[in-house]
Amino acid sequence: MKTHTGEKPYQCNTCGKRFGQISTLKNHGRLHTDRKSFSCDTCGKRFGQISALNTHARLHTGEKPFSCDTCGKRFGQISALNTHARLHTGEKPYMCNTCGTSFSQRSALNAHVRLHTGEKPFSCQYCGKDFRSSSNLSAHMRIHTGEKPYPCDTCGKRFGQISALNAHERIHTGEKPFSCNCCGKRFRMRKSLILHMRVHTGEKPFSCRTCGKDFRSSSNLLDHIRVHTGGKPFSCNTCGTRFSHRSTLNSHKRLHTGEKRYCCKTCGKNFRTSSKLLCHMRVHTDERPFPCKTCGKGFRTSSNLLRHMRVHTGEKPFPCKTCGKDFSSSSYLKIHMRLHTGEKPYPCKTCGKGFRSNSNLLDHMRVHTGEKPYLCNTCGMRFCSSSQIKSHKNSCEKLHMCNTCGKRFTQRATLKSHMRVHLETGTRV
Repeated sequence: MKTHTGEKPYQCNTCGKRFGQISTLKNHGRLHTDRKSFSCDTCGKRFGQISALNTHARLHTGEKPFSCDTCGKRFGQISALNTHARLHTGEKPYMCNTCGTSFSQRSALNAHVRLHTGEKPFSCQYCGKDFRSSSNLSAHMRIHTGEKPYPCDTCGKRFGQISALNAHERIHTGEKPFSCNCCGKRFRMRKSLILHMRVHTGEKPFSCRTCGKDFRSSSNLLDHIRVHTGGKPFSCNTCGTRFSHRSTLNSHKRLHTGEKRYCCKTCGKNFRTSSKLLCHMRVHTDERPFPCKTCGKGFRTSSNLLRHMRVHTGEKPFPCKTCGKDFSSSSYLKIHMRLHTGEKPYPCKTCGKGFRSNSNLLDHMRVHTGEKPYLCNTCGMRFCSSSQIKSHKNSCEKLHMCNTCGKRFTQRATLKSHMRVHLETGTRV
């Protein structure tokens, strides 16, 4: 009856929190006494309740005895199943009295309420960082311990948070349960949807204290700050190259392994990152969702638009620390730096010649294949690379043409000499 009436007659003498059952109060009391009598035989972690130990043990055994009747998904805890079931029913029984937002879990409501109060009662013993919920603290602690207790049943990859595992599993299933109300685009993770919504709203709540530039996400701000600090905390174990972003390091590692896990369903081409696959797909769809507000030109990626905008502004924010030359993009600077270091990380598989950039390698490969995709509309000549046709056009467009016979010459003096032939003979040559 106490569950229905809300009566909580049992009070904790230490913190004053009240409970509806004496057994719940006793379990809570162990938080204060820190009496953890039950130890995990596998990892040694200790628990105050045998039920908590049994639940924890399933992380090691992989046992998932609780199955969803709707979709068949299995869980290691009955509470996790009950929470999952609310995805199907849409039930959100826990409502915030301050703002009216509803939640499917009481713990989520409790953490949310602390947004209003500012309370962060859970502190990390290693770094002192405070958190609104014990689950957030537990997830954070794994940064220090390196623990990754959640394995993917499909590929074996391990994760420090159950939410990260759930998001990862959707890579295998293709499930994208979070939909944008504005454009219909779907996402695997709720946080990805929240970030995407800021594209529509224009919201950029994270501001750089150094230059005032605003960003849509805290991770984008953190990445940007390294432009000012020069910090590159992520190092490649194979070659020692350092990176500002972990995602860039992960992508770089695939250069060594040759792994290209993302495949285009249209043409079968494989890519190292999902973002490169997404950009490539726009080659097939010809989608250019990023227009320049100055000239109207469309681009396939926001980074290409940003680089293009510097054509109008003249901005070159990436200086070479060796020679002082400035560049409009970090990728151009990176390629330029290889002039100083001598690095040529792109070898030709046919002849072994090395190149500073992938585009230079592609141009070179056409020497072997004979491909000449660049056509001069003036004279009809074809070229292997964009640099060749650019150089050619500079001379081709300056050719001096004979008005009598249409013949072209690179020098005006040669044209004048040729014209005398017409004048002397009165003929068309």
